[in-house]
Amino acid sequence: MTLGELIHQLGGTLVQGSASLEIESVGSHEEAGLDCLVFADSPTTVLQALSSQAGAAVLAPGAAAAYPNALSVVEAKQPRLWFARAAKLLNPPPSGKGIHPTAVVAQTAILGEGVTIGPLAVVEEGASIGARSNIRAGAVIGKAVDIGQDCQIYPRAVLYGGTHLGNRVIVHAGAVLGADGFGYVRDSTTGAYTQFPQQGTLVIEDDVEIGANSTIDRGALAETRIRRGVKIDNLVHVGHNCDIGEDVILVMGTGISGSSTVGKGAVLAGQVGIGDHAHVGPGVILGGQAGVLSGKTITNESVGVKPGTVLWGTPARPLTQVLREIAVLARLVKRGPKAPPP
Repeated sequence: MTLGELIHQLGGTLVQGSASLEIESVGSHEEAGLDCLVFADSPTTVLQALSSQAGAAVLAPGAAAAYPNALSVVEAKQPRLWFARAAKLLNPPPSGKGIHPTAVVAQTAILGEGVTIGPLAVVEEGASIGARSNIRAGAVIGKAVDIGQDCQIYPRAVLYGGTHLGNRVIVHAGAVLGADGFGYVRDSTTGAYTQFPQQGTLVIEDDVEIGANSTIDRGALAETRIRRGVKIDNLVHVGHNCDIGEDVILVMGTGISGSSTVGKGAVLAGQVGIGDHAHVGPGVILGGQAGVLSGKTITNESVGVKPGTVLWGTPARPLTQVLREIAVLARLVKRGPKAPPP
């Protein structure tokens, strides 16, 4: 694409250079070539961008007093975001190649225009796959699964029957969607466990990305729902009946127990643990290994902090408070036990 075409789609202002410059890829300051785009969003990276061999750079307005003559410069309010969107335009998903001869596709499955089914993939009865979606090698699309348009299902992902995906959903390799939730009823006489019915659904809304080897259970009697724009890292588990709000971030190793909710825009860092029937409010940020106990509700208002404050520890509380507690404990340990009175 030309730099002018990128600006036409993404906005921004060309303040120096040629709109006809061909851009083949995005890259780092160290390795960029003349057909490459770089970005900068801090004083240090601006200097790196200006001294690189890149053909073009996207910067914040007024990032430098002057630019090298050989560099084409785009100014945008959010250069990192502009750069990320440009990367998607420059590297679109592969175009459809039809159904591989080793794939198994049920006769009652419905395939939209331009759908790709890779080697050894399985599409079961009544499944529906929207236009331009790509089912990679070895993926399993269960009975009556509904997949929207422009989705990417990577190798060996498994979508259990009845799972619903919106448009532009990305499911990375090894993810399992719609498995039974972990719910059992114990016989108080014998101690034996019987599974509580796990016959609900899983709904994944538009623009969700699910990392490799992550798992999301379907609802027990109702639904589990992952709302629009959620981004889930690798090795994350979401239990049955959960409701994960729009634009939530779930980082590697996070586990969310059944019937819990996470509000819009919350961020759960690595190895965060959420008990069952717990509620994390909108915009809450839980630092690595933070915990919310079963049945508890945590919001920015409930712990008296401003939005953007990091909460940490178990039970989760403001990071500054935790650090003070650790400092006090360290002083007490250093001081040692008091001598007994004479």
